[in-house]
Parts: sequence; C-alpha cells; structure tokens
Amino acid sequence: MFKREDAISRLKKAEPWDVLIAGGGATGLGAAVESASRGYRTLLVERSDFAKGTSSRSTKLVHGGVRYLAQGDISLVLDALEERGLLMKNAAHLVKNQVFVIPNYEWWGGPFYTIGLKVYDMMAGRLGMGPSEHISKEELMELIPNLIETDLKGGVIYHDGQFDDSRLAINLAQTAVEHNACLINYCELISFIKNDEDMIIAAIVKDKESGDEYEVRSKTFINACGVFVDHLVKLDDKESPQKVVASQGIHLVLDKSFLQGKHAIMIPKTSDGRVLFAVPWHDKVIVGTTDTLVNMILEDPKALDEEIDFILSTAKLYLTKAPRREDVLSVFAGLRPLAAPEVEGRPTKEISRNHKITISLSGLITIIGGKWTTYRQMGEDLIDKAKLLGGLPQSECKTKELKIHGYVPEPDFEDHFYVYGSDKKDLMKLIDDNPDYALKLDPELHYVAGQVIWAVRNEMARTVEDVLARRLRALFLNVKASVRMAPKVAQMMAIELDRDSKWIEQEIKSFNKVASTYML
Repeated sequence: MFKREDAISRLKKAEPWDVLIAGGGATGLGAAVESASRGYRTLLVERSDFAKGTSSRSTKLVHGGVRYLAQGDISLVLDALEERGLLMKNAAHLVKNQVFVIPNYEWWGGPFYTIGLKVYDMMAGRLGMGPSEHISKEELMELIPNLIETDLKGGVIYHDGQFDDSRLAINLAQTAVEHNACLINYCELISFIKNDEDMIIAAIVKDKESGDEYEVRSKTFINACGVFVDHLVKLDDKESPQKVVASQGIHLVLDKSFLQGKHAIMIPKTSDGRVLFAVPWHDKVIVGTTDTLVNMILEDPKALDEEIDFILSTAKLYLTKAPRREDVLSVFAGLRPLAAPEVEGRPTKEISRNHKITISLSGLITIIGGKWTTYRQMGEDLIDKAKLLGGLPQSECKTKELKIHGYVPEPDFEDHFYVYGSDKKDLMKLIDDNPDYALKLDPELHYVAGQVIWAVRNEMARTVEDVLARRLRALFLNVKASVRMAPKVAQMMAIELDRDSKWIEQEIKSFNKVASTYML
C-alpha cells in the first residue's frame, strides 16, 4: 500500500538499505523502480512532494527531440526514441500518440522538414509511432482551421508521445512500492555520516511533518535532486565546485479554442532560434517553451514578463485568434538542471540534455541533466553504478519490460478519468458508494470530490497543493478555478488526515501563495 504511515514505520525500524535515493522527481523515481525491481532494499526521500519541481512542469511530451536531431545530438535522439517506445508500451494509460504539424511558410520548408523527419522515423525503427509525411496547404487547414493562411505553403506531419507528467510520477512511486521500496515525501536528507576513511556510511533524514530525525544506513547514496543537486553535493564536500546551473522554461495554458482540432503545432525555429509547441492537453492548450538562464534556483519559479511576451508574440504569427494576457488560464515555469562547466559561453538551447553521473571521493552518486523521456535509462545507469560501488548482488535490469502501476492496454483518452488506468475501477466504486463524492469541485473543471479522497488515501497527497497541482492538474489548467476549489479541498483533507481548523487556514494560505506564481 502506498501510504506514508507505513513508510515512516519502516524508517523507524532502522532497516539497513542497499540504495538510498534523495529526490522524488522523474530521475529519483526511475532509479527507485529500477533498484526495487532488481530486488535491492530501496529507500527514497523527497523533501517536498513527488514531482514538485520540474517533473510536474514539463511540456507534457514523451519525445525523441526533433530539435536535438537538428543540433546533431544523434545519440540522445536515438536513446530518447527507444525510451519513448518503451514508455508507450509500459504506461499505455498515460502516454498517447500525438500527431504534430509543422506549418511551412517558406518554399523550402516542406522538403527540408520532410527529409529530416523521415530520418527521425527511421531512427525510431520498430518503436516508431507512425510515418511522417508532407501535406498540402488544404490538408493542413482541414487539420488546424485557425492557422494563418497568408504565405502558407503546406506542412509536414509527424508523430510523438504526449503524457501527464506528475500522474506518471505518482504511478512510478506506486510501482516502486509494489516492489518493496520505501518512499516518503516531506522527508529531507539533512546530513551525511562518514567513517574514518571519509566514506559516507549513513545519512540523517528529517520527517518534516513530525520534526523527527532518523539515522539511515545504506550501502549506496544517490543524489537525484535535479536543480537542487548542489545542496547535497555541498553537504558531502563544501569545497566542491557548482555542478548545476538552471535554465527556465515556461508554458502558457489557453482555452482549446486557440488550437482547433486534435493536432499539435511545432514551430521548429522562432525569432531567437528556439522551438515553440502548441499542444492539446486535458481539454486545454499548452504553448511553450522558453529557455532562459536564471541565477536564482527557486522551489516555485515564476515566469518572467519577457518570456510571456515572447510566447504570446510568437503564437500571434501563426494563429488567427491571437492569445492575449487576459486569455491565459495558467502559466507555469520549470527549471532544467544543466551541467555547469558546459554552459559558459554557450546558449542554453544548444546544451545537450544527455545526463551525466559523477561519483565523489566519499561515494555520493550524483546525476545531472537528462529529460523526462529518458527517466528509465537514467535510473538503469544510476543503479548500475550503485551496484558496482556498493558491491550489491548481481541483478539485471527488468524495467524495459516492466508495466507501470495503472497500466491498461487500450485506454479511452476521451474519458476524463483515463489517467487512473487500472485504478479507475476502484475510484469509480468509491464515488458510487458515496454520492457526495460525485459532486464537482468547480463548474469550470471536471474534477469531483471523490478524487480528493482517493488522492489522500491512495496517492500520498499531504497538502492542498499536492492534490490540486499534481494528483489533479487543476492548478496547471485553470489557476483561478483551483483557488476557488482550495477551501473545499482543505476541508475534505482535514477530515481524512485528522487535521484542525488552523491547519485548514494555513493550507489555504499556502496554496494561494503558490497559486500566485501561476497567475498573470
């Protein structure tokens, strides 16, 4: 069972672990699934909530990376295309085939992009999702009737994957627990204990809910904290140079009327050389992304005005209904961890998203870089290193064939509850048995009360933000609706978690503060 109380009980027993992972985003969760499925005793601690950072703020694409192909990063594209195919097979309830259109406004665009995308198809091989092809202007306007027609020559269609990022993160956590891993959110690694040879032999972790601290002994220690890896690196060695700088990407969420039809748009080269996507997602449209180097690494980054203006002005060049600031339902920002030494003197958009693993002299395994699509491969690479470093028993990778919790082979993506996969049946029973649970939380979104109860009982949701941002996606889809929902959600959670009125008041206040970073 995926319950925090059970995980804390295991922590209190002071079990010896094979692998201790700090960080509950895509990379850490992928490593936990990899480790636990090999039979290693696995503990993962996350100082806030699973996927709280970048792993819930992606473009929602499982893709090889067309722009990396254009940059000549062939190995990354090959790896990502293989991982895309594996994810389509193993998490079919969350990953679907999305058709993209590249509109061509230059005479050379059709042949150029058609040839490039045929290479993309060829690289995907047997795990391909469908052939790319050139289409006429008339065919393109049928697919996306609200594209600007002036100078439009035609287009190219190609296939890539789309998913719900934080829902996949929760399912990965559940998968790891099903293989006997212990995962705890709101539990922070605060210090290391070393032996006389200056090797790490234990860590002190703090339960942020109770304030209790625990000494955790493990054979290996993995730092998978994303943009925050340097915090643990400094805990290990305060003289260590900075490993990560952050690049910010933002996305605007609009009503689906701004992108008519079911196809996504990809603009391969904008005015400053960046790629722009407009992608249908949960009955809305996500437009992004930017790539801005930032100095401050914040837990809740905020979109910059120039980033917002860039996306709006670029979208205006292609869509007959030009989005304005007042049309934006939500704006979210995420930080990409980039390898610091490689950044100097180079635009962030040109830096490879390949991951990099380092091992300190005291044995701390740190991973930087990477992308959601390759989370499984990153997990495999991390545990291969841990196996060698910790002298763990020989055990081969099983995750290429491992079905993720919730897997169903043919989901109905038109059903709002599709993200629950095989859990949908039990969720529906919970709602059917309690008529009040069928009540909508807000008229502008489809979420119902039973989903809040389910998130607390079965998905380790501890705060209003956990529910409205990551178990449900209300904060990302319509920030004003999510703020309206917050008091009702806090009251339901308080009953489930046995919290008082002061907790309710504090939760609403905390949520509203976070929600302010999603508002224009």
